[in-house]
Amino acid sequence: MSLVTFLPTREVMKELLGLALPVAFVQVGIMAMGLVDTAMVGRVSAVDLGAVALGNGYFFTIAVFGMGLLFALDPIVSQAVGARDPEGIARAIQRGIVLALALAILASLALFPADALLGIPLLRQDPEVVPLAGAYARALIPGMFAFYGFIVLRQSLQGMGLVRPVVITIVLGNAVNVFLNWILVFGNLGSPALGAVGSSWGTSISRWFMLVTLTVLAWKQLRPFLAAYRPEVSRLKPLRRIVEVGAPIGVHQGLEFGVFAAALFMMGSLGAVTVSAHQVALMLAAQTFMVPVGIAQATVVLVGRAVGARNPQGTRRAAGAGLLAGAGFMTLTAALFIVFPRTVSEIFTNDPEVVAITALLIPIAGVFQVFDGIQVVAAGALRGIADTRVPMLISLVAFWAIGLPVSWLLGFTWGHGPEGIWWGLAVGIAVVALLLLVRMRLRFARTPRRLVIDEAG
Repeated sequence: MSLVTFLPTREVMKELLGLALPVAFVQVGIMAMGLVDTAMVGRVSAVDLGAVALGNGYFFTIAVFGMGLLFALDPIVSQAVGARDPEGIARAIQRGIVLALALAILASLALFPADALLGIPLLRQDPEVVPLAGAYARALIPGMFAFYGFIVLRQSLQGMGLVRPVVITIVLGNAVNVFLNWILVFGNLGSPALGAVGSSWGTSISRWFMLVTLTVLAWKQLRPFLAAYRPEVSRLKPLRRIVEVGAPIGVHQGLEFGVFAAALFMMGSLGAVTVSAHQVALMLAAQTFMVPVGIAQATVVLVGRAVGARNPQGTRRAAGAGLLAGAGFMTLTAALFIVFPRTVSEIFTNDPEVVAITALLIPIAGVFQVFDGIQVVAAGALRGIADTRVPMLISLVAFWAIGLPVSWLLGFTWGHGPEGIWWGLAVGIAVVALLLLVRMRLRFARTPRRLVIDEAG
């Protein structure tokens, strides 16, 4: 199949950007909450900042599988929209809520022993940071259902092309998070100064605020799908089908996040200053990464709609538009990271030691930015046709069999320290991107079929 078939028309590109820009804004807004936490806690102490890095890393190690599992709603909802099947949309959203509740319970149980697990001698973490990181992780437990419930509503609304309520919610949620941090982190308005743990409590409260706000703002659109309970929602066979599609996405994202978590533990073994620098650099890279994540989610929606409408050429053009937009944006941010590393480092910390190490890591992030944009959009395009298992295996091989060993070899065996660890991550990301492009070309050469969850669907 010729690559020319992936070239998007002007109309497809316009449609993609029209959806991708607000979705990317939402992704950036979600990450901005973490950046605000990092910037504000970074003014307290390096230990508190290290606790945020370690505690947040532990949280997402636990939570990322559930996030990915719920992303199964992307192809289900978008394909139902393309097929003009409102009952399919309703069943998908209600089943998502059921799964969100189950995932919240499991994740909460896993968060309780955070400090005990983070303090295992094998991980070699700073003993001053570990107890604070454990307390940070436990303070996130009250917001777990809100965290997953918001994902269900957000992904469903995006699949329907309704992003305005999500954008408004994110803006308000960020404002609430800043205000709560000001109170809880620094001890204003009569509150004790809780430092890192205060930012965690603020995050939990903000997550509930966002879930309630999004429900209220989008109720007119959601009401046809939520007002009446569908008894078939509780059937195990369709739920199992969703899990079969979503679990590989969760594992895929878990493998990707897990390799960064492993890098975090490697950094932690080098001391609080190094792990703080890693956190700042990673948050910066993650912030720019949210734009291609938004583009990827828009690509899922357009590819899924084309599948539901039985338009194979439309699926290829949507995928091509996503790749062009994702790679193009990340090329720009790569240039920024390579040219101005110290300037962007100083935005988030005033500790000279942390700034010095961060400025060494940010240009490396610039190098893997383009590959990162390609791999996330390619995975999104494949998710739009419900191809999730092979991308999971690609991540397993590229990140864990190639990237992580290279990180260890460069960072410790050959003595390049933090820079070597990050170069290993760059190698893993590049391999993932190249293999996913090959997978895309093979899968989109065939006519994709709609994902069937219910027999009547």
